[in-house]
Amino acid sequence: MKRYLVSLLLFSLASVGSAQESITWSDHISCIIYSHCSPCHNDNGIAPFPLLSYDDAYRFRYGIEPVIASRRMPPWPPSSDYGHLIGERTLTDEEIALFKLWIEQGAKEGNPDEAPEPPIYSSNQEIANPDFQVRLPTFEIPDLPELDLYRCFLIPTNEEADRFITDIEIIPGNRGVVHHVILFQDTSGIPEQLDAEDPALGYTCFGGVGSNSASMVTGWVPGSAAYSTPEGMGIFLPKGATLIAQIHYPEGSVGEVDSTLINMKFSEKNDLRRIENLPALNHFFGIDRPLFIPANTRQTFHEKFFPVPFKVIVSGIAPHAHLICESMKAFATTLSGDTIPLIDIPHWDFEWQGFYRFQKPVVIPAFSTLHGIATYNNTTSNQHLPGDVPVDVSVGEATTDEMMLFFMSFTLYEDGDEDRIVDTSSHTIHHNLCQVGNFVLSDRDLQEKAAVQVTPNPAQSYIIVSQQISTSVRTFLLVDLWGKKVLNQALAGPNTVIELPDDLSPGLYLYQVRQQQKGASFWQKLVITR
Repeated sequence: MKRYLVSLLLFSLASVGSAQESITWSDHISCIIYSHCSPCHNDNGIAPFPLLSYDDAYRFRYGIEPVIASRRMPPWPPSSDYGHLIGERTLTDEEIALFKLWIEQGAKEGNPDEAPEPPIYSSNQEIANPDFQVRLPTFEIPDLPELDLYRCFLIPTNEEADRFITDIEIIPGNRGVVHHVILFQDTSGIPEQLDAEDPALGYTCFGGVGSNSASMVTGWVPGSAAYSTPEGMGIFLPKGATLIAQIHYPEGSVGEVDSTLINMKFSEKNDLRRIENLPALNHFFGIDRPLFIPANTRQTFHEKFFPVPFKVIVSGIAPHAHLICESMKAFATTLSGDTIPLIDIPHWDFEWQGFYRFQKPVVIPAFSTLHGIATYNNTTSNQHLPGDVPVDVSVGEATTDEMMLFFMSFTLYEDGDEDRIVDTSSHTIHHNLCQVGNFVLSDRDLQEKAAVQVTPNPAQSYIIVSQQISTSVRTFLLVDLWGKKVLNQALAGPNTVIELPDDLSPGLYLYQVRQQQKGASFWQKLVITR
Protein backbone atom coordinates (compact mmCIF):
# COMPACT_ATOMS: atom_id res chain seq x y z
CA MET A 1 0.00 0.00 0.00
CA LYS A 2 2.81 2.43 0.91
CA ARG A 3 4.60 1.70 -2.38
CA TYR A 4 1.34 2.30 -4.24
CA LEU A 5 0.82 5.67 -2.55
CA VAL A 6 4.38 6.75 -3.32
CA SER A 7 3.92 5.71 -6.95
CA LEU A 8 0.65 7.63 -7.10
CA LEU A 9 2.34 10.73 -5.69
CA LEU A 10 5.19 10.52 -8.21
CA PHE A 11 2.70 10.00 -11.02
CA SER A 12 0.68 13.03 -9.87
CA LEU A 13 3.74 15.24 -9.68
CA ALA A 14 5.00 13.92 -13.01
CA SER A 15 1.61 14.70 -14.54
CA VAL A 16 1.89 18.23 -13.26
CA GLY A 17 5.36 18.57 -14.78
CA SER A 18 4.33 17.01 -18.10
CA ALA A 19 1.39 19.36 -18.34
CA GLN A 20 3.83 22.19 -17.61
CA GLU A 21 1.59 23.48 -14.87
CA SER A 22 3.51 25.92 -12.74
CA ILE A 23 3.65 25.41 -9.02
CA THR A 24 3.15 28.88 -7.55
CA TRP A 25 3.06 30.56 -4.21
CA SER A 26 -0.49 31.83 -4.73
CA ASP A 27 -2.05 28.53 -5.80
CA HIS A 28 -0.05 25.91 -3.92
CA ILE A 29 2.64 26.99 -1.44
CA SER A 30 1.01 29.79 0.55
CA CYS A 31 -1.45 27.48 2.29
CA ILE A 32 1.38 25.17 3.36
CA ILE A 33 3.39 28.03 4.84
CA TYR A 34 0.39 29.72 6.49
CA SER A 35 -0.83 26.43 7.97
CA HIS A 36 2.41 24.92 9.20
CA CYS A 37 4.99 27.71 9.54
CA SER A 38 3.34 31.06 10.23
CA PRO A 39 1.95 30.15 13.71
CA CYS A 40 5.54 30.32 15.01
CA HIS A 41 7.11 32.46 12.27
CA ASN A 42 5.42 35.79 12.97
CA ASP A 43 6.34 38.98 14.80
CA ASN A 44 4.78 37.72 18.03
CA GLY A 45 5.94 34.12 17.65
CA ILE A 46 8.93 32.25 18.98
CA ALA A 47 10.66 31.73 15.63
CA PRO A 48 13.56 34.03 14.66
CA PHE A 49 12.04 35.40 11.43
CA PRO A 50 8.56 35.81 9.90
CA LEU A 51 7.00 33.70 7.14
CA LEU A 52 3.93 35.73 6.29
CA SER A 53 4.35 36.58 2.61
CA TYR A 54 5.71 35.43 -0.70
CA ASP A 55 8.78 37.62 -0.20
CA ASP A 56 9.48 35.96 3.18
CA ALA A 57 9.21 32.46 1.73
CA TYR A 58 11.24 33.32 -1.37
CA ARG A 59 14.02 34.81 0.74
CA PHE A 60 14.35 31.71 2.92
CA ARG A 61 13.36 29.09 0.31
CA TYR A 62 16.74 27.32 0.19
CA GLY A 63 16.87 27.13 3.97
CA ILE A 64 13.28 25.91 4.31
CA GLU A 65 13.53 23.01 1.87
CA PRO A 66 16.21 20.91 3.68
CA VAL A 67 14.73 21.37 7.16
CA ILE A 68 11.25 20.29 6.06
CA ALA A 69 12.70 17.43 3.96
CA SER A 70 14.55 16.14 7.04
CA ARG A 71 11.41 16.83 9.15
CA ARG A 72 13.31 19.07 11.55
CA MET A 73 10.58 21.60 10.78
CA PRO A 74 7.83 22.00 11.70
CA PRO A 75 9.09 20.86 15.10
CA TRP A 76 7.05 17.88 16.30
CA PRO A 77 9.13 15.40 18.32
CA PRO A 78 6.49 12.67 18.98
CA SER A 79 6.30 9.82 16.50
CA SER A 80 2.97 9.75 14.65
CA ASP A 81 3.36 5.98 14.26
CA TYR A 82 2.71 5.64 18.02
CA GLY A 83 -0.70 7.32 17.93
CA HIS A 84 -2.27 10.66 17.03
CA LEU A 85 -2.11 13.71 19.26
CA ILE A 86 -3.97 17.01 19.19
CA GLY A 87 -2.24 19.78 17.25
CA GLU A 88 0.20 17.64 15.31
CA ARG A 89 2.60 19.79 13.30
CA THR A 90 3.54 17.42 10.50
CA LEU A 91 3.91 17.76 6.75
CA THR A 92 2.84 15.04 4.35
CA ASP A 93 5.23 13.58 1.78
CA GLU A 94 3.09 15.32 -0.86
CA GLU A 95 3.54 18.74 0.75
CA ILE A 96 7.32 18.29 1.07
CA ALA A 97 7.60 17.14 -2.56
CA LEU A 98 5.45 20.06 -3.70
CA PHE A 99 7.68 22.61 -1.97
CA LYS A 100 10.76 21.04 -3.57
CA LEU A 101 9.11 21.18 -6.99
CA TRP A 102 8.22 24.83 -6.41
CA ILE A 103 11.90 25.69 -5.86
CA GLU A 104 13.00 23.63 -8.88
CA GLN A 105 10.54 25.56 -11.07
CA GLY A 106 11.94 28.89 -9.90
CA ALA A 107 9.76 29.61 -6.86
CA LYS A 108 7.19 31.59 -8.87
CA GLU A 109 4.67 33.83 -7.15
CA GLY A 110 1.73 33.37 -9.51
CA ASN A 111 -1.18 35.79 -9.40
CA PRO A 112 -0.94 37.61 -6.05
CA ASP A 113 -4.67 38.44 -6.20
CA GLU A 114 -5.44 34.70 -5.93
CA ALA A 115 -3.30 34.11 -2.84
CA PRO A 116 -5.08 33.76 0.51
CA GLU A 117 -4.78 36.61 2.95
CA PRO A 118 -1.90 36.04 5.40
CA PRO A 119 -2.89 35.23 8.97
CA ILE A 120 -2.76 38.04 11.51
CA TYR A 121 -1.02 37.50 14.83
CA SER A 122 -1.59 40.55 16.98
CA SER A 123 -0.66 38.81 20.23
CA ASN A 124 1.35 35.88 21.54
CA GLN A 125 -1.58 34.84 23.71
CA GLU A 126 -3.69 31.85 22.69
CA ILE A 127 -6.45 32.54 25.25
CA ALA A 128 -7.93 35.80 24.01
CA ASN A 129 -10.40 36.61 26.80
CA PRO A 130 -9.28 34.84 29.97
CA ASP A 131 -11.47 34.74 33.06
CA PHE A 132 -8.34 35.10 35.20
CA GLN A 133 -5.15 36.84 34.14
CA VAL A 134 -2.11 37.81 36.14
CA ARG A 135 1.30 39.08 35.11
CA LEU A 136 3.90 38.45 37.76
CA PRO A 137 5.84 41.52 38.96
CA THR A 138 9.09 42.15 37.14
CA PHE A 139 11.80 40.06 38.77
CA GLU A 140 15.53 40.69 38.32
CA ILE A 141 17.53 37.50 38.73
CA PRO A 142 20.07 38.01 41.53
CA ASP A 143 23.74 37.10 41.51
CA LEU A 144 23.96 33.43 42.47
CA PRO A 145 27.20 32.27 40.83
CA GLU A 146 27.28 28.65 39.62
CA LEU A 147 23.76 27.97 40.89
CA ASP A 148 20.44 27.59 39.14
CA LEU A 149 17.63 29.50 40.84
CA TYR A 150 14.21 28.09 41.67
CA ARG A 151 11.94 30.95 42.70
CA CYS A 152 8.32 30.70 43.83
CA PHE A 153 5.83 33.52 43.27
CA LEU A 154 2.43 33.63 44.98
CA ILE A 155 -0.78 34.40 43.09
CA PRO A 156 -3.91 34.81 45.27
CA THR A 157 -7.04 33.78 43.40
CA ASN A 158 -9.63 35.23 45.83
CA GLU A 159 -12.23 32.83 44.44
CA GLU A 160 -15.26 32.62 46.75
CA ALA A 161 -16.33 29.20 45.44
CA ASP A 162 -14.69 26.06 44.10
CA ARG A 163 -13.90 26.38 40.39
CA PHE A 164 -12.79 24.14 37.55
CA ILE A 165 -10.06 25.33 35.19
CA THR A 166 -10.69 24.33 31.56
CA ASP A 167 -8.02 26.34 29.72
CA ILE A 168 -4.68 27.63 30.92
CA GLU A 169 -1.53 29.05 29.38
CA ILE A 170 1.76 30.23 30.80
CA ILE A 171 3.76 32.77 28.79
CA PRO A 172 7.28 33.46 30.05
CA GLY A 173 8.21 37.10 29.99
CA ASN A 174 11.79 36.21 29.06
CA ARG A 175 12.01 32.91 27.18
CA GLY A 176 15.77 33.18 27.08
CA VAL A 177 16.13 32.64 30.82
CA VAL A 178 13.04 30.65 31.85
CA HIS A 179 13.96 26.97 31.93
CA HIS A 180 10.51 25.82 33.02
CA VAL A 181 7.46 26.86 35.07
CA ILE A 182 5.34 24.58 37.25
CA LEU A 183 2.08 25.98 38.57
CA PHE A 184 0.73 24.60 41.86
CA GLN A 185 -2.32 25.34 43.99
CA ASP A 186 -2.36 25.19 47.79
CA THR A 187 -4.65 26.06 50.71
CA SER A 188 -2.33 25.30 53.66
CA GLY A 189 -0.95 28.83 54.13
CA ILE A 190 2.63 27.49 54.22
CA PRO A 191 3.73 29.18 50.96
CA GLU A 192 2.47 32.51 52.37
CA GLN A 193 4.66 32.00 55.47
CA LEU A 194 7.72 31.20 53.34
CA ASP A 195 7.08 34.25 51.19
CA ALA A 196 6.79 36.50 54.25
CA GLU A 197 10.14 35.23 55.57
CA ASP A 198 11.98 36.20 52.36
CA PRO A 199 12.40 40.01 51.98
CA ALA A 200 12.78 39.82 48.18
CA LEU A 201 10.01 39.17 45.66
CA GLY A 202 8.85 35.56 46.07
CA TYR A 203 10.97 32.96 47.85
CA THR A 204 13.61 30.42 46.89
CA CYS A 205 12.10 26.95 46.50
CA PHE A 206 14.76 24.57 45.26
CA GLY A 207 13.27 21.05 45.12
CA GLY A 208 9.63 21.98 45.83
CA VAL A 209 7.26 24.75 46.90
CA GLY A 210 7.58 23.89 50.59
CA SER A 211 4.09 22.49 51.18
CA ASN A 212 3.27 18.78 51.08
CA SER A 213 -0.37 19.58 50.36
CA ALA A 214 0.35 21.56 47.17
CA SER A 215 -0.90 19.93 43.97
CA MET A 216 0.23 20.53 40.41
CA VAL A 217 -2.07 22.50 38.09
CA THR A 218 0.01 22.56 34.90
CA GLY A 219 3.43 23.56 33.63
CA TRP A 220 5.39 25.22 30.87
CA VAL A 221 8.54 23.98 29.13
CA PRO A 222 10.16 25.14 25.88
CA GLY A 223 7.74 24.34 23.08
CA SER A 224 4.61 24.33 25.22
CA ALA A 225 1.27 25.73 24.07
CA ALA A 226 -1.94 26.50 25.91
CA TYR A 227 -3.53 23.53 27.69
CA SER A 228 -7.24 22.68 27.39
CA THR A 229 -9.13 19.95 29.19
CA PRO A 230 -11.52 17.57 27.40
CA GLU A 231 -15.19 18.53 27.43
CA GLY A 232 -16.83 17.80 30.76
CA MET A 233 -13.51 17.70 32.61
CA GLY A 234 -11.46 20.28 34.49
CA ILE A 235 -8.65 20.96 36.94
CA PHE A 236 -10.09 21.54 40.39
CA LEU A 237 -9.28 24.86 42.07
CA PRO A 238 -10.56 25.09 45.68
CA LYS A 239 -12.06 28.35 46.85
CA GLY A 240 -9.50 30.67 48.38
CA ALA A 241 -6.61 28.68 46.95
CA THR A 242 -3.26 30.31 46.31
CA LEU A 243 -1.47 29.59 43.06
CA ILE A 244 2.30 29.17 43.27
CA ALA A 245 4.40 29.61 40.14
CA GLN A 246 7.72 27.84 40.58
CA ILE A 247 10.08 29.23 37.94
CA HIS A 248 13.49 27.77 37.17
CA TYR A 249 16.11 30.30 36.06
CA PRO A 250 19.30 28.51 34.95
CA GLU A 251 22.90 29.42 35.62
CA GLY A 252 24.03 32.44 33.61
CA SER A 253 20.76 34.35 34.01
CA VAL A 254 22.09 36.91 36.51
CA GLY A 255 20.82 40.42 35.82
CA GLU A 256 18.13 39.32 33.40
CA VAL A 257 14.52 40.26 34.13
CA ASP A 258 11.33 38.25 33.75
CA SER A 259 7.61 38.94 34.10
CA THR A 260 5.67 35.77 33.34
CA LEU A 261 1.99 35.92 32.32
CA ILE A 262 -0.70 33.38 33.29
CA ASN A 263 -4.13 33.14 31.63
CA MET A 264 -6.98 30.85 32.72
CA LYS A 265 -10.58 30.15 31.79
CA PHE A 266 -13.09 28.63 34.20
CA SER A 267 -16.10 26.43 33.57
CA GLU A 268 -19.50 27.80 34.49
CA LYS A 269 -20.33 24.33 35.87
CA ASN A 270 -19.17 23.00 39.23
CA ASP A 271 -19.65 19.28 38.64
CA LEU A 272 -16.94 18.49 36.11
CA ARG A 273 -14.86 15.35 36.26
CA ARG A 274 -11.56 16.08 37.99
CA ILE A 275 -8.28 15.83 36.13
CA GLU A 276 -5.14 15.20 38.16
CA ASN A 277 -1.77 16.03 36.60
CA LEU A 278 0.76 13.74 38.28
CA PRO A 279 4.38 12.65 37.64
CA ALA A 280 3.32 9.01 37.59
CA LEU A 281 6.68 7.89 36.19
CA ASN A 282 9.65 9.61 37.77
CA HIS A 283 13.29 9.18 38.69
CA PHE A 284 12.61 8.82 42.43
CA PHE A 285 10.31 5.79 42.52
CA GLY A 286 10.18 2.75 40.28
CA ILE A 287 13.35 3.42 38.27
CA ASP A 288 15.51 0.36 37.68
CA ARG A 289 18.66 2.06 39.06
CA PRO A 290 19.79 5.54 40.11
CA LEU A 291 19.72 8.05 37.26
CA PHE A 292 23.47 8.41 36.76
CA ILE A 293 25.17 8.68 33.37
CA PRO A 294 28.99 8.47 33.57
CA ALA A 295 31.03 10.48 31.11
CA ASN A 296 31.56 8.85 27.71
CA THR A 297 28.67 6.39 28.14
CA ARG A 298 25.22 5.89 26.68
CA GLN A 299 22.70 4.63 29.24
CA THR A 300 19.09 3.41 29.04
CA PHE A 301 16.76 3.49 32.09
CA HIS A 302 13.40 1.88 32.75
CA GLU A 303 10.72 3.22 35.11
CA LYS A 304 7.59 1.39 36.30
CA PHE A 305 4.46 2.32 38.18
CA PHE A 306 2.47 -0.70 39.41
CA PRO A 307 -0.30 -1.29 39.96
CA VAL A 308 -2.65 1.38 38.62
CA PRO A 309 -5.28 0.89 41.36
CA PHE A 310 -8.36 1.87 39.34
CA LYS A 311 -9.53 1.88 35.76
CA VAL A 312 -8.58 5.34 34.51
CA ILE A 313 -8.20 7.34 31.35
CA VAL A 314 -5.12 9.35 30.40
CA SER A 315 -5.98 12.47 28.41
CA GLY A 316 -2.48 13.94 28.16
CA ILE A 317 1.20 13.28 28.79
CA ALA A 318 4.30 15.44 29.25
CA PRO A 319 7.72 13.75 29.14
CA HIS A 320 10.50 15.84 30.66
CA ALA A 321 14.29 15.55 30.59
CA HIS A 322 17.29 17.81 30.03
CA LEU A 323 20.17 18.13 27.59
CA ILE A 324 21.80 14.72 27.19
CA CYS A 325 18.54 12.80 26.87
CA GLU A 326 18.33 11.07 23.49
CA SER A 327 14.89 9.42 23.43
CA MET A 328 11.81 8.88 25.64
CA LYS A 329 8.94 6.43 25.40
CA ALA A 330 5.97 5.59 27.65
CA PHE A 331 3.41 2.79 27.46
CA ALA A 332 1.25 0.60 29.66
CA THR A 333 0.92 -3.18 29.94
CA THR A 334 -2.23 -4.90 31.12
CA LEU A 335 -2.59 -8.05 33.22
CA SER A 336 -3.40 -9.95 30.03
CA GLY A 337 -0.13 -8.84 28.45
CA ASP A 338 -1.49 -6.23 26.04
CA THR A 339 0.63 -3.13 25.37
CA ILE A 340 -1.05 0.29 25.33
CA PRO A 341 1.10 2.96 23.58
CA LEU A 342 1.25 6.42 25.14
CA ILE A 343 4.07 8.42 23.54
CA ASP A 344 7.32 7.85 21.68
CA ILE A 345 9.88 10.60 21.14
CA PRO A 346 12.71 8.95 19.17
CA HIS A 347 14.83 12.13 18.99
CA TRP A 348 14.53 14.12 22.18
CA ASP A 349 14.96 17.88 21.86
CA PHE A 350 15.21 19.93 25.04
CA GLU A 351 14.05 23.05 23.18
CA TRP A 352 10.80 21.42 21.99
CA GLN A 353 8.87 19.83 24.81
CA GLY A 354 5.17 19.96 25.50
CA PHE A 355 2.11 18.70 27.32
CA TYR A 356 0.68 16.48 24.60
CA ARG A 357 -3.04 15.67 24.52
CA PHE A 358 -4.56 12.55 22.99
CA GLN A 359 -7.24 12.82 20.32
CA LYS A 360 -8.97 9.95 22.11
CA PRO A 361 -8.41 9.46 25.85
CA VAL A 362 -6.37 6.33 26.51
CA VAL A 363 -8.16 3.80 28.72
CA ILE A 364 -5.86 2.11 31.28
CA PRO A 365 -7.44 -0.98 32.90
CA ALA A 366 -7.11 -1.48 36.64
CA PHE A 367 -3.91 -3.21 37.81
CA SER A 368 -2.02 -2.26 34.66
CA THR A 369 1.64 -1.25 34.80
CA LEU A 370 2.93 2.07 33.44
CA HIS A 371 6.36 2.01 31.80
CA GLY A 372 8.84 4.72 30.88
CA ILE A 373 12.06 4.15 28.92
CA ALA A 374 14.67 6.83 28.26
CA THR A 375 18.14 6.78 26.75
CA TYR A 376 20.87 9.32 27.61
CA ASN A 377 23.90 10.00 25.42
CA ASN A 378 26.77 11.43 27.44
CA THR A 379 29.35 11.27 24.66
CA THR A 380 30.82 13.72 22.18
CA SER A 381 28.38 12.42 19.54
CA ASN A 382 25.61 14.31 21.37
CA GLN A 383 25.47 17.81 19.90
CA HIS A 384 23.46 19.02 22.94
CA LEU A 385 26.20 18.13 25.41
CA PRO A 386 26.15 20.91 28.05
CA GLY A 387 29.94 21.31 28.08
CA ASP A 388 32.87 20.92 25.71
CA VAL A 389 33.70 17.47 27.07
CA PRO A 390 31.50 14.85 28.74
CA VAL A 391 31.36 14.85 32.54
CA ASP A 392 29.47 12.60 34.91
CA VAL A 393 25.77 13.56 35.04
CA SER A 394 23.35 12.59 37.78
CA VAL A 395 19.76 13.38 38.72
CA GLY A 396 19.19 16.96 39.83
CA GLU A 397 17.32 20.22 39.38
CA ALA A 398 19.97 22.13 37.40
CA THR A 399 19.89 22.28 33.60
CA THR A 400 23.19 20.42 33.43
CA ASP A 401 21.77 17.65 35.64
CA GLU A 402 19.24 15.17 34.30
CA MET A 403 15.65 14.16 34.92
CA MET A 404 13.33 11.39 33.76
CA LEU A 405 9.71 12.40 34.30
CA PHE A 406 6.41 11.54 32.64
CA PHE A 407 3.57 13.80 33.82
CA MET A 408 0.13 12.39 32.97
CA SER A 409 -3.43 13.74 33.13
CA PHE A 410 -5.56 11.13 34.92
CA THR A 411 -9.33 10.88 35.27
CA LEU A 412 -11.38 8.02 36.70
CA TYR A 413 -12.97 5.95 33.93
CA GLU A 414 -16.67 6.23 33.10
CA ASP A 415 -18.72 4.13 30.68
CA GLY A 416 -18.27 5.28 27.11
CA ASP A 417 -14.85 6.90 27.57
CA GLU A 418 -13.33 4.57 24.99
CA ASP A 419 -15.65 6.13 22.39
CA ARG A 420 -14.98 9.72 23.41
CA ILE A 421 -13.38 11.84 20.67
CA VAL A 422 -11.61 14.94 21.96
CA ASP A 423 -10.55 16.15 18.51
CA THR A 424 -11.07 14.50 15.12
CA SER A 425 -9.49 16.98 12.77
CA SER A 426 -6.00 17.76 14.06
CA HIS A 427 -3.98 15.17 12.17
CA THR A 428 -5.87 15.47 8.87
CA ILE A 429 -6.85 19.11 8.57
CA HIS A 430 -3.68 20.50 6.98
CA HIS A 431 -3.34 17.47 4.73
CA ASN A 432 -6.85 18.00 3.35
CA LEU A 433 -6.12 21.69 2.88
CA CYS A 434 -2.75 21.56 1.13
CA GLN A 435 -2.23 18.33 -0.79
CA VAL A 436 -1.09 19.24 -4.30
CA GLY A 437 -2.88 22.52 -4.85
CA ASN A 438 -6.09 23.32 -6.69
CA PHE A 439 -5.63 20.73 -9.43
CA VAL A 440 -6.47 17.84 -7.06
CA LEU A 441 -10.07 18.99 -6.56
CA SER A 442 -12.65 16.58 -7.94
CA ASP A 443 -15.68 17.66 -10.00
CA ARG A 444 -17.85 17.25 -6.89
CA ASP A 445 -15.43 19.41 -4.90
CA LEU A 446 -15.64 22.15 -7.51
CA GLN A 447 -19.43 22.01 -7.44
CA GLU A 448 -19.37 22.23 -3.65
CA LYS A 449 -17.01 25.21 -3.78
CA ALA A 450 -19.39 27.09 -6.05
CA ALA A 451 -22.46 26.01 -4.08
CA VAL A 452 -21.37 27.31 -0.66
CA GLN A 453 -20.16 30.85 -0.12
CA VAL A 454 -19.01 32.47 3.14
CA THR A 455 -19.07 36.27 3.31
CA PRO A 456 -17.57 38.59 4.32
CA ASN A 457 -14.07 37.15 4.14
CA PRO A 458 -12.10 38.64 5.93
CA ALA A 459 -14.74 38.75 8.65
CA GLN A 460 -14.96 40.54 11.98
CA SER A 461 -17.98 39.72 14.12
CA TYR A 462 -20.21 37.62 11.85
CA ILE A 463 -20.38 35.62 8.62
CA ILE A 464 -23.17 34.68 6.23
CA VAL A 465 -23.15 31.12 4.87
CA SER A 466 -25.01 30.99 1.55
CA GLN A 467 -26.04 27.61 0.07
CA GLN A 468 -27.21 26.71 -3.43
CA ILE A 469 -27.50 22.97 -2.84
CA SER A 470 -30.62 21.66 -1.10
CA THR A 471 -29.88 18.98 1.48
CA SER A 472 -31.48 17.66 4.62
CA VAL A 473 -28.85 18.55 7.21
CA ARG A 474 -25.73 20.70 6.95
CA THR A 475 -23.41 21.99 9.64
CA PHE A 476 -20.68 24.61 9.51
CA LEU A 477 -17.41 23.62 11.24
CA LEU A 478 -14.70 26.19 11.99
CA VAL A 479 -11.28 25.19 13.36
CA ASP A 480 -8.05 27.03 14.08
CA LEU A 481 -4.70 26.19 12.49
CA TRP A 482 -3.92 23.72 15.26
CA GLY A 483 -7.04 21.74 14.44
CA LYS A 484 -9.02 22.83 17.52
CA LYS A 485 -12.76 23.08 16.94
CA VAL A 486 -13.93 26.64 17.69
CA LEU A 487 -17.41 26.65 16.14
CA ASN A 488 -19.89 23.98 15.05
CA GLN A 489 -23.33 25.27 14.00
CA ALA A 490 -26.26 23.90 12.04
CA LEU A 491 -27.19 25.72 8.83
CA ALA A 492 -30.81 26.73 8.33
CA GLY A 493 -32.04 27.72 4.88
CA PRO A 494 -30.15 29.24 1.97
CA ASN A 495 -28.57 32.02 4.09
CA THR A 496 -27.47 31.55 7.69
CA VAL A 497 -26.00 34.37 9.77
CA ILE A 498 -23.41 33.09 12.24
CA GLU A 499 -22.11 35.27 15.05
CA LEU A 500 -18.39 34.67 15.59
CA PRO A 501 -17.33 34.05 19.22
CA ASP A 502 -15.92 37.15 20.89
CA ASP A 503 -12.85 35.28 22.15
CA LEU A 504 -11.59 34.26 18.69
CA SER A 505 -8.15 35.74 18.06
CA PRO A 506 -7.49 37.44 14.71
CA GLY A 507 -5.86 35.19 12.14
CA LEU A 508 -6.39 32.43 9.60
CA TYR A 509 -9.03 29.76 10.28
CA LEU A 510 -10.36 26.84 8.23
CA TYR A 511 -13.99 25.92 7.62
CA GLN A 512 -15.82 22.94 6.29
CA VAL A 513 -19.49 22.31 5.48
CA ARG A 514 -20.58 18.88 6.67
CA GLN A 515 -23.51 16.94 5.28
CA GLN A 516 -25.18 14.16 7.22
CA GLN A 517 -25.57 11.90 4.21
CA LYS A 518 -22.63 12.83 1.97
CA GLY A 519 -19.89 13.47 4.49
CA ALA A 520 -17.74 16.61 4.52
CA SER A 521 -16.56 19.00 1.84
CA PHE A 522 -12.94 20.02 1.51
CA TRP A 523 -11.41 22.71 3.76
CA GLN A 524 -11.48 26.40 2.87
CA LYS A 525 -9.96 29.46 4.51
CA LEU A 526 -11.56 32.19 6.58
CA VAL A 527 -9.61 35.22 7.79
CA ILE A 528 -10.84 36.89 10.98
CA THR A 529 -9.85 40.44 11.83
CA ARG A 530 -10.78 42.47 14.92
